[in-house]
Amino acid sequence: MDFSLSDEQRAVRDTFHRFAEREVRPRAQALDEEARFPRDLFRRVGELGFFGMRYPEPEGSGADVISYVLAVEELAWGSLSVAAACSMQSLMGTWFLHRFADGELRERLFAPALRGERIGAICMTEPDAGSDLTAITTRAEQRNGTWRLSGSKTWVTSAPVADFFTVFARTGEKELSFFLVESEAPGLTLGRDIDKLGVRASPTSEVALDDAPATCILGAPGQGLECLREILAEIRLMTAALALGVARAAFEDARVYATERRQFGRPIDQFQAVQAHLAEMAVELEAARRLIHWSAWRSDQGLPNANEAAMAKLFASEAGLRICERAARISASYGYAVEYSFQRYLRDVRFTLIGGGTSEILRINIAKGLS
Repeated sequence: MDFSLSDEQRAVRDTFHRFAEREVRPRAQALDEEARFPRDLFRRVGELGFFGMRYPEPEGSGADVISYVLAVEELAWGSLSVAAACSMQSLMGTWFLHRFADGELRERLFAPALRGERIGAICMTEPDAGSDLTAITTRAEQRNGTWRLSGSKTWVTSAPVADFFTVFARTGEKELSFFLVESEAPGLTLGRDIDKLGVRASPTSEVALDDAPATCILGAPGQGLECLREILAEIRLMTAALALGVARAAFEDARVYATERRQFGRPIDQFQAVQAHLAEMAVELEAARRLIHWSAWRSDQGLPNANEAAMAKLFASEAGLRICERAARISASYGYAVEYSFQRYLRDVRFTLIGGGTSEILRINIAKGLS
């Protein structure tokens, strides 16, 4: 089985690597320290066509899943904060709009979102409903031809800067549905900003809905979980690629540090203990990359991929944490210093353990998929 990249896939990877190297990576530390959303970089990512990669022409470019995860990895190599915000926009923030919106909404919201001029957020998690989405209590009721939503959402990525929200709500005892609610809708208010350990330049907050009118329902009532499953594998591959990108950045920085840092009269990369760390990191990086690309290839071939994507996400995120930890160990005291990037990688990578399904939930799902 040949997993070498096509010329087109290499061009995508190289384009986003150059962008990350020149425009994202030099600002990553400052963005983290200031916890500031880089709207200018967000728009530049839109200009590169990232937000439309997974959508068909003429609105998007119809890129394959392998090309998409390559682009995500390169953005995450530059800054996981930037990559996380952009990846949410490219998939969960806009997908349901693409799937169900009519011509007027596509022109007013979807097309500008693909250019990075509008920002979309998805509201799923609630204070008492995280992994168990069937426990959500946000309700939608139809009155006088308008759907009205009431409830509380939390951990909403990009909420403070969003122009529209895709909201997961209950429409019946066993019905879960998606709705489009625009930021200026009466009854929609932003709650507290969540001060996070990592991915600090990707803003996150609570969202409250008090009889807020929806612009429209996205799909049919009760179709929510079915629609979510349609992109669940890609969500997990996206998160796996985020983990791979930040882990690769940590590994590369650790290698440079190990060649420059001298102890006992020679560079520390000549000591077996450091070599062992670097070897383990290289093995896990390559294993994660192969799992991700294998799963992405299966998606591109139209093959069943739910369990494979879960495996890729589980391994890549857990390996990413181990790699970032080893990088911090190699750099010793400097891995504990805020002025160096190692501590940021270690803080940021933990985000990938949660997004796209926690490791604990993924293990349960993978085990069920074996039967």
